[in-house]
Amino acid sequence: MIKALLTSSARNIISRTFSTNNHVQIVEVSPRDGLQNVTQTIDTNAKIELIQRLASAGINKIECGAFVSPKAVPQMSDSSIVVKEVMGSVRELSVLVPNVRGLERAMEILADDDDSNSITNTCISSCVTEIAVFGSASEQFSHNNINCSISESIDRFREVTDIVKEHYPKVKIRGYVSCVLGCPYEGLNITPDAVARVAEQLVAIGCHEISLGDTIGVGTPRRTVDMLRCVKAAIGADGANNATAAAASLAVHFHDTYGQALANIHAAVTEEDIRIIDASVAGLGGCPYAPGASGNVATEDVVYMLHGMGMETGIDLEQLVLAGAFISDVLGQESRSRTAQAIMAKKQQSSSSSSLEKADAAAGDTGCYES
Repeated sequence: MIKALLTSSARNIISRTFSTNNHVQIVEVSPRDGLQNVTQTIDTNAKIELIQRLASAGINKIECGAFVSPKAVPQMSDSSIVVKEVMGSVRELSVLVPNVRGLERAMEILADDDDSNSITNTCISSCVTEIAVFGSASEQFSHNNINCSISESIDRFREVTDIVKEHYPKVKIRGYVSCVLGCPYEGLNITPDAVARVAEQLVAIGCHEISLGDTIGVGTPRRTVDMLRCVKAAIGADGANNATAAAASLAVHFHDTYGQALANIHAAVTEEDIRIIDASVAGLGGCPYAPGASGNVATEDVVYMLHGMGMETGIDLEQLVLAGAFISDVLGQESRSRTAQAIMAKKQQSSSSSSLEKADAAAGDTGCYES
């Protein structure tokens, strides 16, 4: 019996292939996903500075805004201004577009002034531009969030992706799938097969990358791995998450409602070789259609964990923490990142100790202490 178990275990190990790539790409979503539902008006210059600070910290890919209805999402109404100002600062700039009108608005900003009908002749500084569409694995969530069925949403996205592929071949397309591990309306009744079907359709219409989102933060490592394996099999990604000609790369996007986000990311990286992770500095964000859902997993916490695992991100953690502190101060709230809280507390303690030492030295020099 023991021999049989060992043999079976050995077969499982041999059958799996692991990536030797230790680099993990962080996709920073705070300027869009993190801020879009904030009710207070955030100054446009503060959004621009946040993005510039994130880029300076070493984050290469940043979701900078959304070309959506200003009435529906007023916080994103200045995305045109923000994107224009940061185009030279961000290596890979991504924006959310829900439909053809959103695409048109985005292309007005991103296309060259001399030839607004073609992005093939653009000179977009150092940016690799990307647009993103946003679907769901839950029918009810799709109806409540974007007022259509999953099938109808794919048709809408196809209109967008067809235009991009024909007229803007340099623009990449990212596809989001929400509610991959649970839904505020359907509970945990979201199967891996349902997620895989949506991911497969997004790949078919031209998405080069699929971000799988645990919108309400109910996932666990085991369920995360099961879902990822099902999706990878559907879109053709191999055991090391390498994209084939007919496949897309996979990213994970976790909210931390039940405190499982880091555990889920660890499982995705170590067991399924996921190398693209969405995160939001200071843990900003949340889903207005998911009651009780907390913010996105904090970028600082993800980077700290990954560096501790021996993974590379190219990100300066201290500068990242300062970027989170900046936007938290703008919002008048504390960072949700445990890593940021610890580092900032250590900085404050060090600063206080230094001040005391200087005070003691000054007191000694003036002889104001009695012997």
